[in-house]
Amino acid sequence: MTTFVLAGGCFWCLDAVFRTLDGVSAVVSGYTGGRTAHPSYGDVCTGTTGHAEAVSVTFDPAVLPADVVLDVFFTLHDPRQLDRQGADVGTQYRSAMFAADDEQVELFEAARDRAAETWGGGVVTTVERLGPWTEAEPEHQDFFEKNPGQGYCTAVALPKVTKVRKSFARWVLAT
Repeated sequence: MTTFVLAGGCFWCLDAVFRTLDGVSAVVSGYTGGRTAHPSYGDVCTGTTGHAEAVSVTFDPAVLPADVVLDVFFTLHDPRQLDRQGADVGTQYRSAMFAADDEQVELFEAARDRAAETWGGGVVTTVERLGPWTEAEPEHQDFFEKNPGQGYCTAVALPKVTKVRKSFARWVLAT
């Protein structure tokens, strides 16, 4: 099993998308990349802790190739937007990949290069070393599944889930 920690806007969208993929055994929303020990959602939302909303995605690379996981990541958000995704603005919504080791740095940089070609340049996604991780509060785990009628879920998360299901149909779990 392999685990990637990725940030690309609100973690509710990332969580919703990665849960649809075959080979993914766990998706956990949380916070990383900041200066404050054990931040809460309220702390991170202030934009003053330096943390990003992120997901830890654990998957079986024999079922779901690492490159596919990373290409999904670059499909489900706009990596050209600095410190924002749509109406979500602040460093907590930055596009970032948090590498656990040198091998992940290389994988992440290669994926970012592929994304730059796909997006026509201008990718601002950072590759940062994975530091302390704080799991988000229970209400943020699997938020989309628990709150399908919530406005953010229908307006923002659902179109991303739909896009990935279409673009990566080969790797989507059967429903």
